[in-house]
Amino acid sequence: MFHLICKDILLQKKILMILLPALFIYLFLGTSTMWIGIIFSIAIVMNAFTNDEKASVNFLLNTLPYTRKEIVSSKYLGAIVFTFMVLLTIIIGNWMIYREILQWGQLVLTISIVLVFISIAFPFSYFFKSKYLMTASIVSFVIYMIIVNKFIIDLNDRIRESIQTILSFNSAQLYLVMIVSVGIIYITSWLFSIRIYSRKVF
Repeated sequence: MFHLICKDILLQKKILMILLPALFIYLFLGTSTMWIGIIFSIAIVMNAFTNDEKASVNFLLNTLPYTRKEIVSSKYLGAIVFTFMVLLTIIIGNWMIYREILQWGQLVLTISIVLVFISIAFPFSYFFKSKYLMTASIVSFVIYMIIVNKFIIDLNDRIRESIQTILSFNSAQLYLVMIVSVGIIYITSWLFSIRIYSRKVF
């Protein structure tokens, strides 16, 4: 399984060489570290997932001495590795540019949002295909915009205030509860994806 993760990293080498340095540019422009951490992590993780979606690739993977459980598990573990690579780049960049250390709250919240997204995206992509994820995202965005414009006009402000409220807390217990909750969601998604993938026919 370790080799599968290494394979994903090697296949992502070109995009990593482009995106990770680009993080420094966004940091220099003063873009929210949480925002770029979330976007870049999801982009890299989903690109790695998409690379293995071709029927020929799946057929090849299933002829190698790896179980389907290991193939799926490598994606979930690889997603964590990619997320930490992005966050490490942000931490280093933020220190080099602003001489500031990121708050633990920002890191925990960023990781939590990324892992929750992956927990939804991976089972969806295994059941359908990741190309339909974009369609689902667009539909969700349209529904969100309708809600914001017609029903809850200050929804964006409420979300920002909620995030700021969470970040304002300096409670280890709060972060622990958040980490455990996200961990349960992630593991549940992991097991669900294994079940979906094990039943696929290529």
